[in-house]
Amino acid sequence: MAGVWVFKNGVVRLVENTSGTEQPSTARRKVLVFTPTNEVIGSYASLEHRLMALGWERYYEDPDLLQFHKRSSLDLISLPIDFARFKSIHMYDIVVKNRDSFRVIDM
Repeated sequence: MAGVWVFKNGVVRLVENTSGTEQPSTARRKVLVFTPTNEVIGSYASLEHRLMALGWERYYEDPDLLQFHKRSSLDLISLPIDFARFKSIHMYDIVVKNRDSFRVIDM
Protein backbone atom coordinates (compact mmCIF):
# COMPACT_ATOMS: atom_id res chain seq x y z
CA MET A 1 0.00 0.00 0.00
CA ALA A 2 1.64 3.24 -1.20
CA GLY A 3 0.42 6.71 -0.44
CA VAL A 4 0.85 9.96 1.37
CA TRP A 5 -0.40 10.83 4.84
CA VAL A 6 -2.40 14.06 4.73
CA PHE A 7 -3.29 16.13 7.81
CA LYS A 8 -6.33 18.35 7.22
CA ASN A 9 -8.76 19.92 9.71
CA GLY A 10 -7.36 17.86 12.58
CA VAL A 11 -7.75 14.54 10.76
CA VAL A 12 -4.95 12.38 9.38
CA ARG A 13 -5.76 10.13 6.45
CA LEU A 14 -3.82 8.08 3.93
CA VAL A 15 -4.21 9.16 0.32
CA GLU A 16 -3.37 6.09 -1.71
CA ASN A 17 -1.82 6.08 -5.12
CA THR A 18 -1.33 2.95 -7.13
CA SER A 19 1.39 4.17 -9.47
CA GLY A 20 3.49 5.81 -6.78
CA THR A 21 3.74 9.03 -8.83
CA GLU A 22 0.35 10.65 -8.25
CA GLN A 23 0.10 13.70 -6.04
CA PRO A 24 -2.63 13.97 -3.41
CA SER A 25 -5.60 16.03 -4.51
CA THR A 26 -5.11 18.29 -1.50
CA ALA A 27 -1.88 19.82 -2.85
CA ARG A 28 -2.12 23.61 -2.80
CA ARG A 29 -0.03 26.46 -4.10
CA LYS A 30 1.87 28.73 -1.75
CA VAL A 31 1.24 32.46 -1.54
CA LEU A 32 3.04 35.33 0.16
CA VAL A 33 0.96 37.26 2.68
CA PHE A 34 1.68 40.72 4.09
CA THR A 35 0.86 40.02 7.75
CA PRO A 36 -0.22 43.45 9.07
CA THR A 37 -3.13 43.60 6.59
CA ASN A 38 -3.42 39.88 5.63
CA GLU A 39 -3.03 40.95 1.99
CA VAL A 40 -2.05 38.23 -0.46
CA ILE A 41 0.75 39.60 -2.63
CA GLY A 42 -0.47 39.13 -6.19
CA SER A 43 1.94 41.34 -8.14
CA TYR A 44 5.39 42.85 -7.99
CA ALA A 45 3.82 46.33 -7.76
CA SER A 46 2.11 45.33 -4.52
CA LEU A 47 5.25 43.66 -3.20
CA GLU A 48 7.44 46.64 -4.10
CA HIS A 49 5.04 49.02 -2.34
CA ARG A 50 5.18 46.91 0.85
CA LEU A 51 8.95 46.43 0.75
CA MET A 52 9.63 50.13 0.19
CA ALA A 53 7.45 50.97 3.20
CA LEU A 54 9.68 48.64 5.23
CA GLY A 55 12.86 50.47 4.17
CA TRP A 56 13.88 48.39 1.16
CA GLU A 57 15.14 50.15 -1.98
CA ARG A 58 15.17 49.01 -5.61
CA TYR A 59 18.56 47.92 -6.84
CA TYR A 60 18.95 48.33 -10.61
CA GLU A 61 22.27 46.53 -11.17
CA ASP A 62 20.93 43.48 -13.07
CA PRO A 63 18.20 44.02 -15.73
CA ASP A 64 17.21 40.32 -15.59
CA LEU A 65 16.31 40.47 -11.89
CA LEU A 66 14.09 42.53 -9.64
CA GLN A 67 16.29 43.31 -6.64
CA PHE A 68 15.82 45.11 -3.34
CA HIS A 69 18.35 46.02 -0.66
CA LYS A 70 18.40 47.76 2.70
CA ARG A 71 21.02 50.36 3.48
CA SER A 72 21.09 49.23 7.10
CA SER A 73 22.08 45.64 6.22
CA LEU A 74 23.84 43.44 3.71
CA ASP A 75 20.58 41.71 2.76
CA LEU A 76 19.60 41.53 -0.90
CA ILE A 77 16.33 40.14 -2.25
CA SER A 78 16.64 38.88 -5.83
CA LEU A 79 13.51 37.90 -7.75
CA PRO A 80 12.88 36.78 -11.33
CA ILE A 81 11.72 39.68 -13.49
CA ASP A 82 8.59 37.70 -14.51
CA PHE A 83 6.06 37.38 -11.64
CA ALA A 84 4.89 34.04 -13.10
CA ARG A 85 8.30 32.62 -12.11
CA PHE A 86 7.96 33.89 -8.50
CA LYS A 87 8.22 30.64 -6.52
CA SER A 88 8.06 29.61 -2.88
CA ILE A 89 11.85 29.81 -2.51
CA HIS A 90 11.64 33.54 -3.29
CA MET A 91 8.74 33.93 -0.86
CA TYR A 92 10.69 32.30 1.97
CA ASP A 93 13.68 34.54 1.22
CA ILE A 94 11.42 37.57 1.74
CA VAL A 95 9.97 36.07 4.95
CA VAL A 96 13.42 35.37 6.43
CA LYS A 97 14.50 38.96 5.79
CA ASN A 98 11.19 40.46 7.04
CA ARG A 99 10.05 38.07 9.77
CA ASP A 100 7.39 40.30 11.29
CA SER A 101 5.87 41.47 8.02
CA PHE A 102 5.42 38.48 5.72
CA ARG A 103 4.50 34.82 5.87
CA VAL A 104 3.90 32.04 3.37
CA ILE A 105 0.67 30.05 3.45
CA ASP A 106 -0.98 27.32 1.38
CA MET A 107 -3.85 28.62 -0.68
